[in-house]
Amino acid sequence: MPRMLDVSDAVRAEIGDEEADRLLAGENAPGSYDCTSCRTPGDSEQERTSTVLFIGDETAVLAFAHATCLPSQVVQVTEEQLRGAVRSINGDSAPGGEAHRAVPEQAVLGVTSGLVLIAGELHPALVVEPTTPIVRPGASGEGDDFLPLLIEQGYTPVTDLGSAPPVLHGWSVLLAVGQLHAVLQPGTNGGQPVAWWQAHQPLQVTDGWRAAANKHQQVLLFAAPVGSIGRQPREDLLRDALDKAAANGKLVAAALPLAGT
Repeated sequence: MPRMLDVSDAVRAEIGDEEADRLLAGENAPGSYDCTSCRTPGDSEQERTSTVLFIGDETAVLAFAHATCLPSQVVQVTEEQLRGAVRSINGDSAPGGEAHRAVPEQAVLGVTSGLVLIAGELHPALVVEPTTPIVRPGASGEGDDFLPLLIEQGYTPVTDLGSAPPVLHGWSVLLAVGQLHAVLQPGTNGGQPVAWWQAHQPLQVTDGWRAAANKHQQVLLFAAPVGSIGRQPREDLLRDALDKAAANGKLVAAALPLAGT
């Protein structure tokens, strides 16, 4: 029986027309599967199902997701991240750390997830702070261009947390297998989105954080220069640090749509 599969043009281009047609005909597609995003069962004979192709440096993994969770797409990941995703799909995942490598500046970023109360409502947030100053690529000398670089990308300076920042279209937060995988930015010349930040291993988030992300269908990303936030053990202390950074003019933010659930 033909499956109710969505195979995007990008996925088709990677796997080839012959393989894509076999999937659509139901020859190679699973009937039942565990959604790579929400990890609950799905059935490609009964509900629309997306094909999601994770591509690493040397290998690729084709996964399946509810169409309501993820659109059919190609996701570029590191080989290490791909192995982590495979372990997650197989139920053998380990929590990820907080310090990871970013692209394209190649700076090490500390990433913390938490819930932030804005105008009486809880919002899922990611707080990004480099471990060292970031200098503009090609620039000489010292300094910290982290915030100016982000403002050039469309992030908004924040002076207080009285309202949520505007949506930054083209950027997104990738949640897959119920875990945080990457922050994606627009590709060059309208190409596929690329990772601005990637988790070395899928990063665990709380059930409350994921529920808030599903409710809002977006995640607030706050960024501050090195030494502005620090590693805070509680969300109330994290909020205090964000308020201080904003008051000192050392905070930018944007609301990033979800690419997953």
